Amino acid sequence: MSAPPVASMGLAALRQVGMLCSLGLDVLRLSLKPPYQFREFIQQCWFIVRVSILPAALVSIPFGAVIALQLGSLTQQIGAQSFTGSASVLAVIQQASPLITALLIAGAGGSAVCADLGSRTIREEIDAMRALGVSPIHRLVVPRVHAAIVIAVLLNGMVSVVGVLGGYFFNVIMQDGTPGAYLASFSALAQLPDLWISEIKAVLFGFIAGMVAAFRGLNPPPGPKGVGDAVNQSVVITFLLLFFLNFILTTIYLQIVPPKAL
Repeated sequence: MSAPPVASMGLAALRQVGMLCSLGLDVLRLSLKPPYQFREFIQQCWFIVRVSILPAALVSIPFGAVIALQLGSLTQQIGAQSFTGSASVLAVIQQASPLITALLIAGAGGSAVCADLGSRTIREEIDAMRALGVSPIHRLVVPRVHAAIVIAVLLNGMVSVVGVLGGYFFNVIMQDGTPGAYLASFSALAQLPDLWISEIKAVLFGFIAGMVAAFRGLNPPPGPKGVGDAVNQSVVITFLLLFFLNFILTTIYLQIVPPKAL
C-alpha cells in the first residue's frame, strides 16, 4: 500500500533537509583541506561584489530613510526626539543591514551560483569530476560558500554605513532634526554587541545563501528547464530560512544581552 501524498511530501522534504545538512557538514569538513582553491575564491568574490554592491547601496538608502522617517515621527509623538538617532541606528544595524545584504546575495549572487552549478550538473560535468576522483564540493562548492560569507560581512558594513547616513540625511532635512542631537544619541541606546550580532547574522546568512544555492545547483530537476526551477527554488528557500533564522538570532540576542540603561 502506497503512502498518502501528504506523507510522501513530508518524507521528501525531510530527505531534502537531511541532504542539505549533509552538504553543509561536508563544506565545513573540507574547508581546511588542502589544496585550497584560492583563485576560484577570488573570482567568486569579485563576481558576487560586481552583481550586488550597487543594488545593496541603492536599497540601503531608502531603507534607512524609511526607518528614520517612521521613527522620527514616532519619537515626536511621544516627545523623545533626542533618541531618534540611536533608535534608527539600532534598527538599521541589527535588522535591516544583515537582511538586505543576505537577500541581495541570495537573489543576485546565489541565483548565479545555482545556475552555474546546475548547468554543470545537467551537462554531467559534476559526474565526470567524481569519476576522475575530484570532489566537486571541495573544488566548486567550498570557494563559493566562502565567497558568499566574506562578501556578506563586507557588504553588511557598507549597508550599515549607507543606511545610517541616509537616515541622518532624511531626519535632518525632511523632519528638521538637529544634527548634533542625532549624532550624540548614537551612544544612548546602541552598544558594541549590536554590531557583533549584525556581523554574526551576516556570516550565517551568507553561509545559508551559498549552501542553498550550491545544494539546488547540484540537485536540479532533469532537463534545461530544471535549472531555472532550481534557481527559483533556491531563492525562495533562502528567503524563508533567512527570516526564520533572523527571528531566532534576534530572540536569543535580546535574552542574552541586556539593553543599555539610560
